[in-house]
Amino acid sequence: MATKKILTKKSLDFFEKYLNNAAPTGYEWEGQKIWMDYLKPYVDTFITDTYGTAVGVINPDAKFKVVIEGHSDEISWYVNYVSDNGLLYVIRNGGSDHQIAPSKWVNIHTKNGIVKGIFGWPAIHTRDKGKETPPKLDNIFIDIGAKDKEEVEKMGVHVGCVITYPDEFQILNGDKFVCRAIDNRAGGFMIAEVARLLHENKKKLPFGLYITNSVQEEIGLRGAEMITQTIKPNVAIITDVCHDTTTPMIDKKTQGHTEIGAGPVISYAPAVQNKLRERILETAEANKIPFQRMAASRATGTDTDAFAYSNGGVASALISLPLRYMHTTVETVHKDDVENVIRLIYETVLNIKDGETFSYFD
Repeated sequence: MATKKILTKKSLDFFEKYLNNAAPTGYEWEGQKIWMDYLKPYVDTFITDTYGTAVGVINPDAKFKVVIEGHSDEISWYVNYVSDNGLLYVIRNGGSDHQIAPSKWVNIHTKNGIVKGIFGWPAIHTRDKGKETPPKLDNIFIDIGAKDKEEVEKMGVHVGCVITYPDEFQILNGDKFVCRAIDNRAGGFMIAEVARLLHENKKKLPFGLYITNSVQEEIGLRGAEMITQTIKPNVAIITDVCHDTTTPMIDKKTQGHTEIGAGPVISYAPAVQNKLRERILETAEANKIPFQRMAASRATGTDTDAFAYSNGGVASALISLPLRYMHTTVETVHKDDVENVIRLIYETVLNIKDGETFSYFD
C-alpha cells in the first residue's frame, strides 16, 4: 500500500461526476444515488434515512461497528425575496460567501428544471471611488433576465428555490483538483475508495464497517446527528477538509500551519478520543504516510463532534484533507493528499480489533 498508486481512471471519473452533480444541503439525494451506485460492488448492503444520509455496510450482522464518514452536502443559497422589477435576493443555505458572489453564474433549481441566473453588480464606472460598498448579504442580487415579479413566477422561480454554482471539476498543474463542493464531496469519495481497496485486496474485517455519507453537515452536523443514533457505532473515523493556511491573508498564529501536499491532517480536540488518535498516528508512522497536526480549542466544527457526543460517547477521531479557498467555487486540494487520506483510513481500519473499547482505564 505504501508505494502503490491508489487512484484509477475509473475512480477519478466517478470523482468528477460526483463533484459536478449539485447536492446542496437538504437536496443531497441525486448525489447520494451516484455515490451508492459506485459503492455498490464493494459493500453488502445499504442503509438510508428519511433525510437522505446513505451508508454502505460491510458485515452488517457484526456486533462491533466501525464508522468511516464524510458529508455529502454543499453550501448554496435560497431565494428569499423577489423584487417588483424581477431581481432575486438570497439567504444562505450553509456558509455561502457573499464576497465571491458578484459576476458568478448560478443554477436555480425549480420543479421545471434549472433556470440560469447571474449575480449582478454595479459597474466600476458607477461606483463612488471614495467609499466603495463591498458585497454584503443584503445587497447581492440575482438577475434571471426577467422584467418583473410576474415573469419570474412564470419561469418557475419562487421563494425557497435553492441556488448552486455551476462550476465544474478541473485539474490545475497536473496534480491539484479544483472544484466547488470538494468540501466535502472529497470525503465521500475517499471513504468509497477505502471500501474499494478492502474489496480489491480481499481484506476480511472482524467487525461491521459502516461507510457513511451524511447529509446536512453545513448547517450544524445534522445528518451525522441523525444517523449515529441509527447505527450506534463503537468507533467513528471522520474525514472532512481543513484550511491550507499558507495562502495570503491567513494568520498562522490563530489558524495554525497546515498546507496542501504535506499530508493528511490529524486533529487534537476534546471530541477526539486520544487513544484512537494515537492509533492513527502510529499507523501513519508505520506505513510512512506523511501527516500534519491541528488543534481545535473547543469543537472541531465537523461531524466528529456529532458522533463523539452521541450514544453515551463514541470513540471518534478526525482525519482532514487540507484545502485552499474553502467555500468558494475554486476549492483546491492536492492529489497526493487525497491518496494519503485514503491510505491512512484504510490502514487504520485494518489496525482496529473486534471489541476494542479504546478505554483509558483498560
